[in-house]
Amino acid sequence: MSKQTFNWEKFNETPVVGILRGFTMAEILEIIPIYKKSGFYTVEITMNSPNAEASISKLREEFPEINVGAGTVCNMDDLHRALEAGSQFIVTPIIDEAVIAYCVQNNIPVFPGAYTPTEIYKAWSLGANAVKVFPATQLGIRYIKDILGPLNTIKLLPTGGVSKDNIASFFEAGCVGAGMGGSLFDSKLIKAKDYDGLAKHFDEVKRLSSS
Repeated sequence: MSKQTFNWEKFNETPVVGILRGFTMAEILEIIPIYKKSGFYTVEITMNSPNAEASISKLREEFPEINVGAGTVCNMDDLHRALEAGSQFIVTPIIDEAVIAYCVQNNIPVFPGAYTPTEIYKAWSLGANAVKVFPATQLGIRYIKDILGPLNTIKLLPTGGVSKDNIASFFEAGCVGAGMGGSLFDSKLIKAKDYDGLAKHFDEVKRLSSS
């Protein structure tokens, strides 16, 4: 597997981490060309998805221009399996100091999950490239603004509850990116193979995340 590094330029062009959880390999291979055509370059396969490692490896092979990472990395075993599959970045739902330390030492972008101001500050202090504020659906825009008052140097990447209706507000509040799962990869459109509808949906999210 190529050791190609994470492309920050592509991420910053469209700072959305698309989270694929529970889709089949066939579905993923149909989704990603549409996703890429709409201007998205970063995708996360959660480690609790069926055949997660095979999906990561396949995407790295088929779409070298896409940043492919692993999510739901909760411990060192998850981390090593994700990296062996070819993951270019790591996302966690929690703070695991060993996982963060390994990523920092090996120059692997890591976005650890945190909820409270103390957790957010700790994750950042450990070397996170950005802190995944999770679950953002329980906190909202006001919480992000409150956090960035005293902690204005911390890069935040809200995940959980980010949608077309509020993504622009998260960026306006000062977030450097956002994680989107079901609100981006619409399961109804995908199951129905409505790829024209999916493309329009992606285009709208792209527009809102770039405005």
